[in-house]
Amino acid sequence: MTAADAAELHPTGSPGAQLLLVEDEESIGSLVHAYLEQSGYRVAWVRSGEEALRTLDQLAPRLVILDIGLPGADGFDVCRTIRTHSAVPILMLTARDEEADRVAGLEVGADDYMWKPFSPRELAARVKAVLRRSEPAAPFTQRLEVGDVVLDPQAREVTVAGEPVELTGKEFDLLAYLLENAGIVVSRDQLLDRVWGMSYAGGTRTVDVHVAQLRRKLGRPESIRTFRGSGYKAVKP
Repeated sequence: MTAADAAELHPTGSPGAQLLLVEDEESIGSLVHAYLEQSGYRVAWVRSGEEALRTLDQLAPRLVILDIGLPGADGFDVCRTIRTHSAVPILMLTARDEEADRVAGLEVGADDYMWKPFSPRELAARVKAVLRRSEPAAPFTQRLEVGDVVLDPQAREVTVAGEPVELTGKEFDLLAYLLENAGIVVSRDQLLDRVWGMSYAGGTRTVDVHVAQLRRKLGRPESIRTFRGSGYKAVKP
């Protein structure tokens, strides 16, 4: 890799960012580990879901690269467990380009996907994009309220009727944008652009899955209305 390549792939605003790679295939793990470290990241490489969960608590990485086909607990199980206590971005690796896998991963909290086989350069570019999207957007400081749903942007906390609600980073950003535009129909493309970035490969189905998750977690499905063919609108329940 040339110096120009390294400069291009180095994570803007995230020098030396710590990544956790969870991959049991020796050839893939070795290649990815070496290339990402050459690209300026610090990478901890583990080979099982159980080891990943132990390492996550020790390192507090900026991003997890998680293979689905792990021995023992698979990537879906590991992702689901991580999401019970952490909003760290998760990039999942899968050997199958199937919608069912993508939807299942999104439903348990994945932020992005890559399909095998992939080039290390493409993976490094995708890692950079996920890290960039996970950086806080332009700050807004006022609390947002729609009915009894309250979002505190500074504390990055959400409450419903005074009770805290645990959201992933993407769920929080999605809710924030909907509440910022309460009473206005926001298209799926707008949400995809603002929350995920237009380079995200998951498509507008990603937005639908995350809205469904938000409704379930908030316990206020009527607070986010669907406008068929148009998008979503946050309303007072």
